[in-house]
Formats: sequence, C-alpha cells, structure tokens
Amino acid sequence: MTDSSLPSDIAALSFEDALAELERIVRQLEEGKARLDDAIRFYERGTLLKRHCEMKLRDAQQKVDRITVAADGALAAEPARLD
Repeated sequence: MTDSSLPSDIAALSFEDALAELERIVRQLEEGKARLDDAIRFYERGTLLKRHCEMKLRDAQQKVDRITVAADGALAAEPARLD
C-alpha cells in the first residue's frame, strides 16, 4: 500500500499525529462503549492509520540506514540498528 492508496486525510498526517489518533481509537474500542457501526468504522480507520504509521517507519529506517565503506573503497548501505 502506498500513500496514494490511503485516504488523503490520513496520508497528510505526520507519524506522531497518526499514532495519537490510533491510540485514541484503541482506547475507545477497549472501553467497549461504541455502537457496533461506530466500532467497525473505528477499526477500519485504525487499520489505515496503522498502515500509514508502518510506512512512515519504513521510510525513516531507509533514511537512517548506515553507509559503510569497504576496505576496497566500495560504498554500501547497512540496515540501521534501532534496538
């Protein structure tokens, strides 16, 4: 899934804003007070927000991949270690 396949309001969100909205949705669903139709709508939006956050994280990881130089001078990218 690409940003263009997400609703424009979600695609425009920063990672932090999308995560905050996803956390609000999770809290609402955990409370169990939403009507069934609302719960389904929240779940669907939460799924899209999760995908958006995952894409943002993948993009960020690619940007911070470490560039290494081999003994022969060849450049290579090494996956970032974010743990």
